[in-house]
Amino acid sequence: MLDEPLGLTVHSLPVPQEAVASDSRRTRVGRLKMLAVLAVCAAPVVASYLTYYVIRPEGRRNYGELVEQRPLPALAATALDGTVVPLRSLRGQWLLVSVGSGDCGAACERHLYLQRQLRESLGKDKDRIDWVWLVADGKPVREALRPALAQATVLRVDPAQLAQWLAPAPGHTLADHLYLVDPMGNWMMRFPVELELATAPKAKRDLERLLRASAGWDQPGRGAP
Repeated sequence: MLDEPLGLTVHSLPVPQEAVASDSRRTRVGRLKMLAVLAVCAAPVVASYLTYYVIRPEGRRNYGELVEQRPLPALAATALDGTVVPLRSLRGQWLLVSVGSGDCGAACERHLYLQRQLRESLGKDKDRIDWVWLVADGKPVREALRPALAQATVLRVDPAQLAQWLAPAPGHTLADHLYLVDPMGNWMMRFPVELELATAPKAKRDLERLLRASAGWDQPGRGAP
């Protein structure tokens, strides 16, 4: 057998700068893909808000005052049975919120009644909205009031912390209004002080339009973000 010369193939070593550039390109592509996925997921939410805030179907004006969105704070509240409840756990449903003292005077009772009636008036869509009473002091809730709160979410909160999230109109207090929070946990609407039975249909129209605009991505139950 004849001896054959051993053939060697010399491969060039990678240039460090080229490897870094390649990694950078892959990182940019990955980020762009992630942003594209997020944009697709957010599109229905953005569209529904655009419909309500900008287009406003049929040219009608809203009754409630649209406010700059403020997310639910990382605040621990307390249920009537003493259970600690993170306020952010309320995300995933529309929330119709009132604020009051534990002894709940006439104005407070009127708000609780309006919250319940507004929710019930939504018919098949009522399961997409919760009515929430935030008790902003240490006074006990009257026993006579508790049966009427069976379907409500009642939580005791620190008033100073609550005031960093919700805000009344100038010259008024937190207890003077009803507030609307979207399923993502953003406070986005404040109803006027003069809300009562006579003007409740106007508030109902706001709720119906918001629920209709968000029907593509919001479902009953706490399945939203």
